[in-house]
Amino acid sequence: MHPNALLELAAELLRALLKFDAPADGVVAAFFRKHRALGTRERHTLTETAYAVLRQRLLLQHLARGDGDPGVAVGGALERRLAMLAWQGSESFLRGALTPGEQQWLAEAGRIDRQTLPDKLRHNLPDWLAGQLQARLDDDFWPLVQALDGPAPLDLRVNVLKARREDVQRALAESGIASEPTPFSPWGLRVNGKPVLTRHPGYLAGHFEVQDEGSQLLALLTDPKRGEMVVDFCAGAGGKTLALGACMRNTGRLYAFDTSGHRLDALKPRLARSGLSNVHPAQIAHERDERIKRLAGKIDRVLIDAPCSGLGTLRRNPDLKWRQSPKRVAELQATQGAILASASRLLKPCGRLVYATCSLLAAENEEVAQAFTAAHAADFEPLPVLQVLQALRVEQPERLVEGPFLRLWPHRHHSDGFFAAIWRRR
Repeated sequence: MHPNALLELAAELLRALLKFDAPADGVVAAFFRKHRALGTRERHTLTETAYAVLRQRLLLQHLARGDGDPGVAVGGALERRLAMLAWQGSESFLRGALTPGEQQWLAEAGRIDRQTLPDKLRHNLPDWLAGQLQARLDDDFWPLVQALDGPAPLDLRVNVLKARREDVQRALAESGIASEPTPFSPWGLRVNGKPVLTRHPGYLAGHFEVQDEGSQLLALLTDPKRGEMVVDFCAGAGGKTLALGACMRNTGRLYAFDTSGHRLDALKPRLARSGLSNVHPAQIAHERDERIKRLAGKIDRVLIDAPCSGLGTLRRNPDLKWRQSPKRVAELQATQGAILASASRLLKPCGRLVYATCSLLAAENEEVAQAFTAAHAADFEPLPVLQVLQALRVEQPERLVEGPFLRLWPHRHHSDGFFAAIWRRR
């Protein structure tokens, strides 16, 4: 493809993404369905360029409009400049698309010392989010910003029902894929780079799944035992369901509940590869569904990975920081409280309840957990996460906790941002 044609496609993709009316991954997928002739390398360049703009939107828009030229606001000129600034393909290829004037402008933009710009243009976060994170982290705020601006690692969870971690690591190495054990999860491997794994024999045989280390730790904290009845209350596509089932050694009964049949459908092929037969996926209408009422007081363990803002996954989903708002967070907090209260009714005496999110915000995390504890003090006893991690013999458990809770940060733990609280029913 001619360089200018690919640059124009990048501008077209950015025009669609910057409307922020749908998740970025869905917009990109729809764009590629429209442009089926694009090759793998072209798709990679377009995707990475678009995501670089989403990560540094405020800075790049400032630079793109820096000369005050009103022409950049019309005809796709702004998006073209954004694509030039964020280009993730070959520099020589990009130069082939640019006019002499554009080459000069891009060189001048590259000479600007970005460290001298206002904080807002350096952290590239909306004001409401930056304010909350700065108040929470203080001097640790800028390391978080730096981490969020980079790519997320590729973590795998070894299916202990079928394989051992060292054997999977060896098989990957024989395929030319280097990996190392994750520092906290006993099931995890962190892979170097971004190799395509969906055709690897180990993946097809169900020996491993792609799953962030933080997500693995949520299943570990639930700690289901052989023969128990367990519920993954917001199962989604079932990553944690599969981890829970493997912990149970394919015994007992594991319910995977979700309100989305589409997400549960994505669990089916993964379930077939996993070798699990104790998993029972079920779509529910809401947290008060009749299926939930029938199981009240019968369940040993409940994991709730609640619907949330997803702001702990900004390395993977940078559009979320522009699509979320304080109003939306308040709505989510109400939903999270309702789900937690409803799911708690499932537990039998001495049963374990785990509430988790992939959010960085106290409003979705500590505030929800503390409100539940206050409202259900007679029935539920909070369990310190450190105590649970120590019992599970997790390495360096003190690094994973803040107060009684699990708290994972991208810049500290190299995982997505996660929170978890644990209770035991009295």
